Amino acid sequence: MPALRLLGRKWLAASDDLVFPSIFELLFRFVWLVLIALVVEVLYPVTWECQTEGWTGGAFVRLYLCGNLALQASLMLLLSALAQQSAKGTITDTDARKLVSPLLLLKVFLVLPEVALNVMGTMWMYCDVIECDVTDKFSSIVIQSIVLFNWVQLALTIFGLFMVFDPLGSVNYDEMLDTPNQARHHRKVTGLWSRRFRWAFCWLKRDEHGKEAFQQVAALLSALFRSTDLVPSDVVAGCVLLRVRQKRETREMRRIQMLNDEEPIYTTDVNKVFSETPPWMNLDHALHYLRLSIAAYGWPYVLYRHCFTGFCKLARHLTCCCCRPKNTIVSDDNCCLCHFAGVKYMSKLSADDIVFASFNNRVFELPFCVIVDHERESIVVAIRGSISLSDIFTDFTAGSERFEADGLPEGTAAHKGMSMGAAKMLRRLNPVLDRAFQQFPHYDLVLTGHSLGAGVAVLVGIKLRPRYPHLKVFAFSTPAGLISREAARYTESFVLTVGVGDDLVMRLSVHSIENLRTKVIQTIHATKLPKYRIMLNGFGYALFGVPARDLESTWRRPEDLEANHSDDSTDALLSQGVSTVSAEAALVSRNVFTRRFSTARLFTPGRILHIVRRKRMGIEKKVRIQEPTYEMRWACAEDFMELQVMPRMLLDHLPENVHRTIETIVKEKHHYRVTAVV
Repeated sequence: MPALRLLGRKWLAASDDLVFPSIFELLFRFVWLVLIALVVEVLYPVTWECQTEGWTGGAFVRLYLCGNLALQASLMLLLSALAQQSAKGTITDTDARKLVSPLLLLKVFLVLPEVALNVMGTMWMYCDVIECDVTDKFSSIVIQSIVLFNWVQLALTIFGLFMVFDPLGSVNYDEMLDTPNQARHHRKVTGLWSRRFRWAFCWLKRDEHGKEAFQQVAALLSALFRSTDLVPSDVVAGCVLLRVRQKRETREMRRIQMLNDEEPIYTTDVNKVFSETPPWMNLDHALHYLRLSIAAYGWPYVLYRHCFTGFCKLARHLTCCCCRPKNTIVSDDNCCLCHFAGVKYMSKLSADDIVFASFNNRVFELPFCVIVDHERESIVVAIRGSISLSDIFTDFTAGSERFEADGLPEGTAAHKGMSMGAAKMLRRLNPVLDRAFQQFPHYDLVLTGHSLGAGVAVLVGIKLRPRYPHLKVFAFSTPAGLISREAARYTESFVLTVGVGDDLVMRLSVHSIENLRTKVIQTIHATKLPKYRIMLNGFGYALFGVPARDLESTWRRPEDLEANHSDDSTDALLSQGVSTVSAEAALVSRNVFTRRFSTARLFTPGRILHIVRRKRMGIEKKVRIQEPTYEMRWACAEDFMELQVMPRMLLDHLPENVHRTIETIVKEKHHYRVTAVV
């Protein structure tokens, strides 16, 4: 940060990204140099004995050998200097790396003699043009291998240039200070992302809403990274630093709680947690409906969970074309009803209990099942979560749009992709529910889903509540940016949302991503470490955790981190003590923190139960004491407005881990109850 300038344009790489590539290439060049030196020692005297002299004989071979030897030595010196210069300074201290661009330009020009020498080697070894045979087998193998590896290396270089090429890299950032130019650049970036999506996901163009989804997601990506001048490695380094920063803040919060002797927020007492909730709002029901939510994922989830035995588990539930279930309507499944087989296997229900199953999966259209649950006397609508590219585009169509339903406050906004998914689903669901309640008029209506399915279930539930006032929604790992705050409060009476640990999606919204971007930029400017050190530390953190010494030694002035929590801090970057602030950084400090993709702030719906793994303290680590594994509390939607970089932020979102967590709590609760009775 900022991006590297070379050949009159900006690239998607920074001047401090060349440490590891240079060292890696240096090692290969060293091996080549040693091998070529050995070949020269053996072949150079022999070249004077070739059949012909001149440019088709010995002179040609001597030029190739000596030229390759000199070129490899020169490149090794250049790569050493490039690695040394690229390692200088912090991420924002570009003046310390001012020699990187000319060194890199020199290396680019040295590609020309390298290609010429490789052509000569190819002519000698593979084309029988040069009349100078090599009788030494070792030398012949070495030269042939070096020629092949050189072509591969050149191909990788071209591929690397393609990966870091920025189609809009010729834009001058000084021109971006004007609002009209910013808007024009934003449109160009949006169009670029949209073309990339149409090319990469061409099969989605046939989708009815594919083009609209491409445009929405492209506009979001363009807005998030507009004018930041961040390169991909900056984002990775920023996330590593943010992990250190967040652990430091967590340590300080715990220290303050201990000094103030505050009562713990989380508790292991399940009865205490649910003492003031309605009877239907309990973990036994949640575990039951979570199993049905997972069943909606169909056969892909069965194969994912049982890689080697999944097909055998599904085979017993498969249905041939002539044996379709009579009482069940199944649409958009394959000839053997594989999705339907997966639903039956995971739900442990018979085909007659599943009255309707739609597996049509398009942008803004989710698969769902309607199940008659005789055990709890309810009609259950289980909606599938994200599992396909169409679902991902539904997720990332994350702008807000007006959402209307009876009972909702005026001006309510909701996640656009999920709102459109709910509207399309209702058109198919209403007739099915009418038929189901004609047959079971005294049953209740329950909607359930995981992840994307949870968000759509909440919105569908809001729309259906005027017709079914006693409906309940069990939502698991619900996305944070779903609905307006007042509407979220309205749903607390009929929606139970369950989240586990550091779940990323529970904190994922447009605003949280924008705040993460802001914090990444601030944290990058606050560090005193070079990027290569940050990357090395990141590998260590992933394996062994963040050591206590790094919580303080990473920053120029650790006390400045507490002053940077505000999103609209316009002088945040300039107050970090950075010796050199680029024009891009100045633009960021004035513009990025105050700009928002969406003006409406969206929240997590329902009554939110947050479950975390209980940390063993003191003697518990040494002695095996039978204590509850998890603790929980009732959280509010504002607790999930900030993204946190945590080791388990992806694992805690997976449905099997959510199921395992709730199942463990329920089993331990029954175990302690039995123990108390005995």
